[in-house]
Order: sequence, then C-alpha cells, then structure tokens
Amino acid sequence: MSSSTLRKLFIAYLLLLVPIGWLIMRFDPYQLDGDAMAYMDVADLMRAHHWSGVVNGYWNPLYPACIAVTQALLHPTRSNELGAYYILNFVIFLGSVLAMLAFVDALVKLRTRMLPSDDQEPKSTPLIGLNALRLLGVGLIVIAAQRELSMGKVRPDALLQALMLAAFAMLMQALATESLIFAPLMGLFLGLAYLSKSFAFLIAFLSIAVMMLFQAWLQRRKLARVITGGTLAFVVFAAVAGPYIAALSKQKGRFDFGDSGALNYAWYVSGTDKMHLEPWMTNDFGSASVHLIHPEQQLLAQPGVYSYRAEAYGEYPVWFDPTYFNERIIPKFNATRLLHRDMRNLVLVLRYLFNHPEAWLLLLVLLLLGARAHIKGWRHEGFWLPAVVLGLAMWVIYGLVNIEERYVTLAYLVIVLPLFAMLRTPADTDNKSLRTTATALVVLLAFLALGEGLRIALEERRDASGRLPVPWYSPQIYGAASGLAAIGVRPGDEVACIGTTACLHDPYWQRLAGVRVLTEVYNPRDQHLEEQLDGLPNRQQVYDLVKSQGAKVLVAYFDPAAMTGRTPGSTGWVRLGETNYYALPLNLSVPQPAPTQLPWTPKVDVAP
Repeated sequence: MSSSTLRKLFIAYLLLLVPIGWLIMRFDPYQLDGDAMAYMDVADLMRAHHWSGVVNGYWNPLYPACIAVTQALLHPTRSNELGAYYILNFVIFLGSVLAMLAFVDALVKLRTRMLPSDDQEPKSTPLIGLNALRLLGVGLIVIAAQRELSMGKVRPDALLQALMLAAFAMLMQALATESLIFAPLMGLFLGLAYLSKSFAFLIAFLSIAVMMLFQAWLQRRKLARVITGGTLAFVVFAAVAGPYIAALSKQKGRFDFGDSGALNYAWYVSGTDKMHLEPWMTNDFGSASVHLIHPEQQLLAQPGVYSYRAEAYGEYPVWFDPTYFNERIIPKFNATRLLHRDMRNLVLVLRYLFNHPEAWLLLLVLLLLGARAHIKGWRHEGFWLPAVVLGLAMWVIYGLVNIEERYVTLAYLVIVLPLFAMLRTPADTDNKSLRTTATALVVLLAFLALGEGLRIALEERRDASGRLPVPWYSPQIYGAASGLAAIGVRPGDEVACIGTTACLHDPYWQRLAGVRVLTEVYNPRDQHLEEQLDGLPNRQQVYDLVKSQGAKVLVAYFDPAAMTGRTPGSTGWVRLGETNYYALPLNLSVPQPAPTQLPWTPKVDVAP
C-alpha cells in the first residue's frame, strides 16, 4: 500500500470519525450512577460560587468545571441536561483523538531519532508507518468509546485519558528533541490531569522521573539540561495543581492531594466496610486504623437508619464527598490481604484483555507472519521504554487496589501502541510484502471499529425510536421523579430512601425531583425487599423514625408483582407512575394519581 493511498485513507477516516462519533454519542442510552450525581452537584456549586463545597477530597474539580461551562453555554434544565453533558463528552472524545495523534506522532519521532538509519541497517526497518500507527491509535480510542469510556457516562475518565495522552506526547517530544518547551507543557497537562483525578498526582512524579532518567542514562544528555527540564515540568505542574492541593490541605488540616486512593485501598484491600461505618463497629475496620472524626449519625441499629444532615451539600450527601464521613480511615499494609486482592485483580486483568482482544490478537498475527521486536538493543533503540514503563506503572498501581476497565484503558493504550511501533521487518523476509500486509490489517481493524460504532449507534436509534422521547431518557428514573411531583413532593424537600438501587446505584431521580436524601434505611440487598419489610419486627418504628426526621416520603425500588397492598410490607406504598419506584408518604397529605411523564416530555409508552 503506497504512502499516498494510506494518507488518503487516514484523512477519510478522520472525516468519517466526526459524524459517526456524533451518532455514537447521540444515541448512547442512559448510563448514570452515583458518581455522575456527585460531579453534577459539584458543578452546580461552582456556578453558585459555593467554593467550600467544591473542594472535595474524593472528586476532583476539572470535570465538574467542564460541566459548569456546558451549563453556562447551553443553558440546560434538570430535565434535559443529560443531552448537554453528552455533547461535552463528545468534545472530550475529539480531544482524546487529537491527543492520541499527538502521542503517536511523538512516539514515531522518537523512534526515528533512536533507530539505526537505513544506511546502517538497510534490511531491517519499522513495520508500521506513521499513518498506519495513527489509524491504529484512533481506532482503539473509538473502541474504548463504545465500551468503558462511553460518551453516555458522566465521568472524568475520558478527560483524564485525553490529558494524560497529551502529557505523554509532550514527554516523547522532550526526549525526541533538544527543545526545553515540551517539559513545561508536559507539566501543564499533568497538572490538568491531576485536577481531573487525583490518581494523576503519582503519575506526574513518575513521568518527570522517567523523563530525567531516560535523558541522563540512555540519551547521555548533560546533567544540567536534564535537571532544568525536570524542574520546569515540576514547577508548571505545581503551579497548576498546587492551588487545589493547598485548598484541600487547608480543609483537611493536613497535607492532602486527595483521599480516593487511600479510601479505595482501605475498602478493597484492608477490608474496611465501605458504607455506614461507625466508631464502635471494630469488626468492620479490617486492617485499617479507624478514628472517625465526624461519622454518620446512626439513628437506629437494626435495621441501620442513618442521617446525613451533617453534610451540607449534595442530593445524596453520603456519596457527595465520601471522605467527609470516612475522615481518618488510615489503611495499613497487610501482605495476606494484599496478595488476596492482587489475585483477584489478576483475574480482572485477564478479563480486560479478553474484553479487548483486537489489538493483542493483531500483534500476535503480525509476529506469526514474521515481524520481529528488537528488544536486545533497548539501551540504544528503546524509544518504547518510557511509555511502556509508565503504562505498566499505572496498571500496577490500580492492580494493588481495584481494577475497572475504565481505569486501565489508558495504561493498555500506552503499552500496546509502542509495542506495535517497535515491530521490525526481519532481514530474511520480503519486507515490502510484510509491511503491506501489516498496514492492510491495521487499516482493516480501524475501519471495522468505526463501522461497529456506526452499527451500534443505528441499533440504539432503532431501539429508542417511537419508544423514548430521546435516547438518554430513562422511563424508570424520569417516571419516578414525575411521580414524586404528582404526589406533592416539591424541589427542596427532604426525602428518605431504602435499598441500594434507589439510594446509590440509580439515584438520578433525586436530582430530577430536586430533593435531598437526608435519611437512609440501609439495606444492601435489594432483592425481595418487600419480603424483608414483611419480616421486619420494628417496621412501624422505622417508619415513625424516618417521619420524625422530616422526610416527606420514603422511596424504594420494588418488584411491582410483590406490591399487592395485601401484605404488611407492601401496605401504604404508592407506585410512582408505571415504574418500579414506590414512595411511602410520611409527611404528605393523601397522594394523588401520578402521571408517567415529566411536563417537558412528549407522551411515550413508559416500560416498567
């Protein structure tokens, strides 16, 4: 395949990518969770200038700032804001594509500098050229956007990926050139990445260390120049990240760059109970040291009834800033627990690889066709080392705590792409034939990924057509909010909830209705909730206690087939529209029949 043909294919791919990416975004279904609620709450606080609530030990501020800008530009209401946030995620997706192109270009530039010239080794040349590697990188971004980094998820993971790829591109440029401009640019993007997720704090220092070590050890650059580049990167990173770290440290009364990592280590490795921990629950501390300074107020022990009135912000305050009620949980190293978690994470790594087989299967095919990787010359030809080392470091850091696909996609990309870039043609093979075959396979993978995205988008469109007013509409969630309004619950009211579905897993009804959940009846097992209420000996005591807290209603998610009204557990509950959500009136008058739509929506058939 000629270079001009490949260039035309690359341009055509980018031209197709924009409208197909838009369709992928446009028809992504509803996918919100409690994390999304917290980011939207922080964005609201930004627009209201409540900065004390913006400084949050768990959720970093850059993605909420993007949401706040989107709100200011598009002026969405609570009822249609998801469409605006989908557009924001599409812009971030395009940013990820640009960052990937910058990363690939810098990687190839460093490869050109470090590999032997054709005069020195004419029969062994790179197998994958620049435009083919660009297509591969963008194709993998498209695949991720169809899976764990879907544009329907209101989360910062795609933003973090774009910023980290841009930072790594600047790192590669700093190694490939003599210019000092790229080191501070790397610090800039690393600082912005930290403001997206605190995980980037560790990677920032690792990236600066890798840059300096690579320049000093493998490239033999002057020590003064190496130190200057590292200092510039650190100073710019500190200038961008420092103000938020200072604000967070002042709020916590100690140096703090974010507690999400420590809390997740306590939850997933130390065995500390994740929800509703109290100072006397020593059996639930695991191996962590727990000295809670403002725990949740427990109103009743059996079942657990908790008040969140101490946290001033958020529709569901306990998840608005999980570090508030869990302040002073300090994880401790325990080799046995860590090994057990590592074994579990190893299974998740294998699952991730089997869920993302395209790239490594293609790599395997190219090796079987005769491609070679010259690892022995890594000291002189190790252009791939910085990215691979950082990718492995990211995977290891997450692997020590908790692996989710959205976490490790970036690590996977910065490992896989350098592996493709390091493939060489062997001396005893028809180099032109092998390169043509390899390029054709890469092009095929990229266009198949784009075609699959188009297929999924059109399928989602067909599924939503005539059934939903917009693809991101959830009949359950919007119907629950509409039902609450119909029985007299108003924005600003206090409500209570029971069960993880209504409280944590699918809580967007709270935001749509404009209510705050300040009391929760904790029940981690949602299945057969009606039967559990039936068998609860102090059921009326629980209802009276929640009512005394001022909650207008108690909301839960039930199987409608069990809510007959003829059992003690189902008595008194009002179905919210045609959904699986029910409300038990506490401080309300007699409820009125509830419509199944919010006022802004066209009439649709709402599925249960």
